[in-house]
Parts: sequence; structure tokens; C-alpha cells
Amino acid sequence: MKEIRVRFAPSPTGPLHIGGVRTALYNYLFARKHNGKFLLRIEDTDQTRYVPGAEEYIIESLKWCGIDYDEGVGIGGPHAPYRQSERKELYKAYAAELINNGHAYYAFDTPEELDQMRERLKAKGVATPQYDAFTRSEMVNSLTLSADETKAKLNSWSPYVIRILIPENEEILVNDLIRGEVNVHSSRLDDKVLFKSDGMPTYHLANIVDDHLMEITHVIRGEEWLPSAPLHVLLYRYLGWQPPLFAHLPLLLKPDGNGKLSKRDGDRLGFPVFPLKWTDPFSGEISSGYRESGYLPHAFINMLALLGWNPGTEQEVFSIDELIGAFSIERVGKSGSKFDPEKARWFNHHYMSGLPDKEVSILLGNILKEKGIEVAHEFLLSVSAMIKDRAVLIPDLWDQSHYFFVAPDSWDEKVVQKFWKPETPALLQKLSEILTNTDDFTVDNIDSVIKGYIHDNGLGMGQIMNTLRLALVGGSFGPGVSAIISVLGKNETLTRIDKAIANVGN
Repeated sequence: MKEIRVRFAPSPTGPLHIGGVRTALYNYLFARKHNGKFLLRIEDTDQTRYVPGAEEYIIESLKWCGIDYDEGVGIGGPHAPYRQSERKELYKAYAAELINNGHAYYAFDTPEELDQMRERLKAKGVATPQYDAFTRSEMVNSLTLSADETKAKLNSWSPYVIRILIPENEEILVNDLIRGEVNVHSSRLDDKVLFKSDGMPTYHLANIVDDHLMEITHVIRGEEWLPSAPLHVLLYRYLGWQPPLFAHLPLLLKPDGNGKLSKRDGDRLGFPVFPLKWTDPFSGEISSGYRESGYLPHAFINMLALLGWNPGTEQEVFSIDELIGAFSIERVGKSGSKFDPEKARWFNHHYMSGLPDKEVSILLGNILKEKGIEVAHEFLLSVSAMIKDRAVLIPDLWDQSHYFFVAPDSWDEKVVQKFWKPETPALLQKLSEILTNTDDFTVDNIDSVIKGYIHDNGLGMGQIMNTLRLALVGGSFGPGVSAIISVLGKNETLTRIDKAIANVGN
């Protein structure tokens, strides 16, 4: 059986959208499922749209997501180079072959002549003016010029492009693994440019040549490339090659389902649409990323995998190995998938709460390091175990634990007004004396001591617990009071109670 070979082939024209990450993920899962190869190719033939730093961003994004590739930019492979700008000499020969076989032609039209053609067609009521089987006979190309005239223009270095010759009256069949048979009449296609006047191929030619030379068996890409698929099928035929199998993935939609998910949607609704933070090298504009927002890469990947693919079961949480085992192109839907930012947060909370305490302590430790706070490892581990279930994103670890590392120097005024009564200082002072004489600071024993004090003095639970929590953390948040005391230890607990008694209400 022929080895499965797939590729992810982004253009370095800006940050990688999460839709692009999903395309890379599905290619990766498909390759791993079938023990095949996954390639990364950078398609940078359009130098006018090249953005500095975009290629590095793409590679770093895949690395953060854990999507590793077997061949490609940065690691090489048997079909190197994997950057199209370094392969441009290859494409010229195939463009010449298409011309020699009568499947392509030279076009010498100036920008002004192209504009005039479009205006003429618009005046005739043509909705989509294009250079095609109906208009090429009126233009300046090697189909309308004599052989000598064409040769003279080439010899005089007149600017030209090479266009494909689309057949005039043919049904072109595209077999798609997701959408089935797609038939397109050739009259709907234009004579696309294959080779530009700057000596670079367009996406269409370079893509076909590279996929063939790199032995790609399956092209899994976004739905936006479906209109180009008939052209690509023709190019494979004209070059005498067997086309790969195609699978065009559905769009990622806005949360309301109305249109493709865009950066503006993220800006408007407050969630990232890029895997990593991106700083535009021209404008300086900063766009948020999932990594910097505090998402875990495996949660991000799990969420993305289910946007368009259905495992056929009720299971939602998958390890990467489970995704590889369950993934199939046949279960990718045709319809667009609505992005749900709350579901993304749900996944991250699930993964955060399931992390081993040691891994959480590393994440929290990194935050503390940025803040210049040093604590003992065992203390950090205890805090991490206690608060990980309360965190949705990584920054929440600090929000949920800051009071363990920095004693409160202010107390929530609303909580003070509600619970701090004239008798509160005396009640807390009495409890402080009892805790001073307590040696066992395990959670269960602390809980027993506090409840015994409340019961023996005929007090209400709220009289003590609410004000004790206020003294320890500065508000009405956090895990159980006994658990907080156990982690803080005797000295810190007594210091905080004394501080509250001396300052709250004064």
C-alpha cells in the first residue's frame, strides 16, 4: 500500500488563524492514524504579501500546539527545499511544458488593457468579468498573435504572464472525500495566471508541482480552496499526473453562525483567534493569542479537533493519542462549525483541574517568579493542589491564590459592613488564643477546633467563619477556611488575625 503523505502549506502573510491550525491538526491526525508522513511547506510565491516574522510565527505555533512534522522548513527532508521561493527554477520548466503541450499560453496584456476588458464586460451586464474562453480572443496573447509576433515580444522582454487554457465546454469532476462528487462547468472558470512577470509561479502552479514532487497522496485544506479544485484537477491532467485525493474542510464560523470567524469577532467579543500573540510588524498592532491568554495547548487542540469533526460518540475529552485513533475524514462535516468561546474555556478548565499538582506548581511558580516572589517548593505544591480546580486559565492561578503569598493589607468593605460586628474582635481574639495552643494544624483538626469553639460558645457559624475568612484572605473568596489555615500555618494565621483585629473597622 502506498504511504500516506499529507502537507500543511500556509503562506507567510500574517499570523496563523485558528482555522489554519485546525487544518494542520487534521492533516497531522490523518497522517499519524495511517502511519504516514506530515509535511510543512511554506508557500511564499507572492512576495508582495510576504510579512516579516510570519513564517517563524507559523512554526512556533505548531510547536506550541504539539503538531510536529516529519519533513519541512527548518528540519529538511528528501524533497527539500520546502520553501517555494527556493524552488522557483523548478516551476518554469513545467510552465513551459504546459505551453508546449497547448494547455497554456503567453499573455502580454497591460494593466490598462485588462481594466478596459473588465469595463467592456461590465457595460454588457456581465456580473463577474474575467479573462476566459470568451474574452481571450480579444486580448493580446500568443493565441491571437502570430508565432513571429509572439517570439518578437518574448525576445524584446515585453512583460508577460503565462495563463492556463481552460477548455471551452467541459464538465470538470472533483472527487472530494467530504463533499462527494463536485461537478463544475469550465465556463465558470477563468484562465488563471500560472506564471507571473516577476519570474515567480502563482499558488496554482507551484502547489500542483510541489504536491506531485513531494508525493502528496491527500490534500486536506480549507473550503476556500474548493473553487480552485477544478483548475487543479485540469493541471494534473495536463501534466500527465495522477491527482491526490481531496478533502475540503468546512469553515469556522462566528459564534452566532453568521459568516467566517475573523479577528474582528475576537476583538469585539473578547477572545483570541490566533494561537499565539501577534505583533504586526508594520502597524505595531497587537493581537491576543491563546498561549498568552493562559490556555493549555492540549485543551486548545482538543477544542479545535471537535470544530468540524464528530467522533460519532458522546466523548468530548480526548488525549492526542485518542484523537489519532478516533479521527477519520469521513466524519468531518460539510457545514461550517460555530466557534464557542465559552466551550474553549470549559475545555481549558477541565484540563487545568486534571493536571498533576507538580505541573500546576510549575505554572504558578512561573507567575511568582515574574512577581519576584520566592516560596518553598512544598508550600507551592500545597497551594497548587488546593486552587487548580478553581482556575479556568493560567492567570487565574494567581487570582485564586495571591493571598497565600501576600497577606491582605485591605479588606473588602462590603464584607466588612455585612459581617464585622462590634463583638467580632473579641470573638476572633479568643479563637486566636485557642489556635495558639493548638499543635496539630491538619485540615481535619483545625476544622474540629473551630467548630468546637463555635459550639461551646453558642455562636452562629457565620459569625466566625465569614470574619475569619475576611481576616485571612481579605474578602469572601477562596477554598475552605480550615484548608487555608492548614496551608498558611500557625504563625502566619495568627499574624493575619491580629492584623485584622487591629485594623478592620478602625
